[in-house]
Amino acid sequence: MTSNTACPPHYTLSCQMSHEAAAMERFCQVVRIRGFRIAQMEVESSEGQLDIALTLEGTRSIDMLKAQLEKLHTVLRVDLPTPVSAPISKTA
Repeated sequence: MTSNTACPPHYTLSCQMSHEAAAMERFCQVVRIRGFRIAQMEVESSEGQLDIALTLEGTRSIDMLKAQLEKLHTVLRVDLPTPVSAPISKTA
């Protein structure tokens, strides 16, 4: 017998963005609105830029999240390596 509580897939994402007022808040808001939970975040600031490394959990499209983050005017680059774990299959 298997459990119905499967962990959502994890993704790693790295991003570089301009360090402006409220930029990080907008970034985190897009992540949340797109249905992801930040499991881990590391941010380094240097020369007016933020380097962000994230581990995210979520079942929605990570490519859609990447596209939405790239629309933010402060985001300079978004890199999306392969998922840390494979997406779970949906069952009725």
